[in-house]
Amino acid sequence: MSYCLAIDGMQPESRRELHKNYHDNHYGFPIHDDNELFGRLIMEINQAGLSWETILKKEESFRKAYSNFEIKKVAHYTEADRERLLNDPGIIRNKLKVNAAIENAKTILSLQEEFGSFEKWLEHHHPKTLPQWMKLFKKTFKFTGGEIVNEFL
Repeated sequence: MSYCLAIDGMQPESRRELHKNYHDNHYGFPIHDDNELFGRLIMEINQAGLSWETILKKEESFRKAYSNFEIKKVAHYTEADRERLLNDPGIIRNKLKVNAAIENAKTILSLQEEFGSFEKWLEHHHPKTLPQWMKLFKKTFKFTGGEIVNEFL
């Protein structure tokens, strides 16, 4: 049984299962793999202005479109890759969000070089208040407003 009781009343069944899987297996669970952390950041950025359900439905398409969230691959995307993403109906085709994903991958590569991993960079800055995290993310990454940072963390 899911800890999120709101899910139990969702209809149709496919919607309930989508949310149940997310809440039972992902939400609130720590992520230690840098590529998966990057994937979560991509998902949170793309959720801006949309429902989380919309993003959950597109998760596998995002994973495929962004090379299984492999930071090194995304950081080296070309203009042709940008165009491919902007024309992919399986993901959110917003130029600012696509550009943010690619630029943030480049930033994470630099953080990995300096700190050993994206996760270690995050750990290096603990503990911080939400406003401090928001300021740090805004300075470090593209398209990371307060709600995106809050949900990512």
